[in-house]
Amino acid sequence: MSEDVPRAEVARRVLTRVVTAMGGSARPGQERMVDEVAAAISGHSHVMVQAGTGTGKSLGYLVPVLTDCAENGHRALVTTATLALQRQILVKDAPAVVDAVEEELGVRPEVALLKGWSNYLCLHRVGGGADAGAPTLLDVAEAGPVTDLGQEVMRVREWASGTDTGDRDDLVPGVSDRAWHQVSVSKRECLGRACPMVEECFPQAARDRAASADLVVSNHSLLGIHATGGLDLFPEVDVVVVDEAHELADRVRDQASVEVSQGLVQRVARSAKTHAKVPTEALDQAGAALGVVLSSLEEGLLLQRPERLALAMSALDTAVRAALSRVGDSDADQSSKLLAKGALEELSGAMDAWDRDPIQSITWVSRNEREGTQQLVIAPLDVAGPIGAVGLGERPAVLTSATLALGGSFDSMARETGLMVSQVPWHGVDVGTPFDTATQGILYIARHLPDPGPGGPGPEALAELVDLAEASGGGVLALFSSWRGAQAGAEALREGTDLEILVQGEETVSALVQRFRDHRDSCLVGTMSLWQGVDVPGSSCRLVVIDRIPFPHPHNPVAKARAIDAERHGYGGFRAVHLTHAALLMAQGAGRLLRSTEDRGMVAVLDRRLLTKGYGSFIRASMPTMWPTTDPEVARGSLRRLAAAAAGEQSAGAGKQSAAGKQSAGAGR
Repeated sequence: MSEDVPRAEVARRVLTRVVTAMGGSARPGQERMVDEVAAAISGHSHVMVQAGTGTGKSLGYLVPVLTDCAENGHRALVTTATLALQRQILVKDAPAVVDAVEEELGVRPEVALLKGWSNYLCLHRVGGGADAGAPTLLDVAEAGPVTDLGQEVMRVREWASGTDTGDRDDLVPGVSDRAWHQVSVSKRECLGRACPMVEECFPQAARDRAASADLVVSNHSLLGIHATGGLDLFPEVDVVVVDEAHELADRVRDQASVEVSQGLVQRVARSAKTHAKVPTEALDQAGAALGVVLSSLEEGLLLQRPERLALAMSALDTAVRAALSRVGDSDADQSSKLLAKGALEELSGAMDAWDRDPIQSITWVSRNEREGTQQLVIAPLDVAGPIGAVGLGERPAVLTSATLALGGSFDSMARETGLMVSQVPWHGVDVGTPFDTATQGILYIARHLPDPGPGGPGPEALAELVDLAEASGGGVLALFSSWRGAQAGAEALREGTDLEILVQGEETVSALVQRFRDHRDSCLVGTMSLWQGVDVPGSSCRLVVIDRIPFPHPHNPVAKARAIDAERHGYGGFRAVHLTHAALLMAQGAGRLLRSTEDRGMVAVLDRRLLTKGYGSFIRASMPTMWPTTDPEVARGSLRRLAAAAAGEQSAGAGKQSAAGKQSAGAGR
């Protein structure tokens, strides 16, 4: 018998304990995932696990990973893309598995959370120590909570005196980014051992806990810093698990991107002058010159770097180096010099990114809406290499998500996440879903509509949206590929129906989703941030409408540069970049419909290209397999029946509550 078998058997026993304690039973897909992860750990291999909604994938990897930690003394890392999943792991799933592992093996693994530095409260900054001479947070609070910001400041002040973690997500309700910025610092702004509050430092305490934990729960951005930034944030980790792995490459690229603008240079110069008392005329002049050059350039991808931009960046680089040298020679105290150096190193990092081989970078000009000026953005073209070589390395790695096999193959996602360049063998497996998607869901493609145009949904598509929403009687999640489309859709629904219309941007996303969940017959309208992560089981979400296939915008600089690079390496740019992007989002969008085994509903796509174009089959193969129709009357009839069933369920539920109330009243008499 191989070594994998007994290890998998122990993990299976732990799984049984966990699900029994939760009042349930193991699912076939979950059991298979436990076996696959246990085998990957034992065999020192990589595995991609596509686990559909309802599989229970977090337990599917936590059970074998924590069992391995207890049996073999290994340390593991789990990274996620969203705070919601991170919290679910820490508050619900990991504690249950830890209890079961202890019962089975007599060893209790330790789990710790690790986030980026600025996610934690800085006690030194709360007291005003980070900006000598400026009004402190406490000074502002003493003046009275006159404004919304003042009220937030008062809440943060009260929380700061009692929190054990300093973790922003433990502050409920939360505060605005503006308020949080007053009480936190980035790693570069941190004084380190020179800080008078170092013994009470929250981010350092989090790192200390993570250093001794058996399992560290973190996020894709920190894994990206570890992989691309030359910092060993996760030393001596033996196993890596990447949940929500379909977002890994984008998150890593985003965190590795740098921005340079005249406004940034001005802020850095001001910090260097204030804290280290050094002259910054050269830096100010270089920033102004860069601003002039950027304002003369069109927004979008720079296929060639203009000479005038190269000269401006060279002058800025010289000025930054000179300022750093002056800070080193300054007579300012050590804390002030550290603050000035940290600010300058933000610019120095941007200069390092600029100095990379241009063919390995994506460089573009965009508008900084906050400053009202142009800015230069530089991102790495290839993140698969660092992810595969450093982020995952030669350790056993598990990459999992509900959407990994695009067009029926794991290859495109394996390329993006570094598995193709890793020396470690890998394979992909789909453990399925407990849902019967073919009988629970309908896929309606409005073949009679014209192809969508570039200006957002046309009148025919908007009329179709209104008709479908009316037939459904609400319970509509309307997903649009552009903000213009979402606005047009919301306006059409408000004019054409009496339904409650919730629109992204009018409240926070979490508040809107909660209202959509609570108000069974409402409609939630939004764009890209609603295509993923919305979890509304039940009849409140019985119709998902997708306005068009969400190909990247033709002028999207990252997609454009990656497509050019794919062509350079012999891949079709459209298929390798644009089509896989669209297929991933279509799968994620359609996945908002069925969130439990009791759910019933329809996904309606108002883009006939899903049927009429050759690439449509690739996208359909990436989506959940539902019963298909192109007949408008069949679609409307089905929605009416779904609406009637939902109303019946609500009536029955109200009747049960009423009967329970009468029984309670009778018992009271």
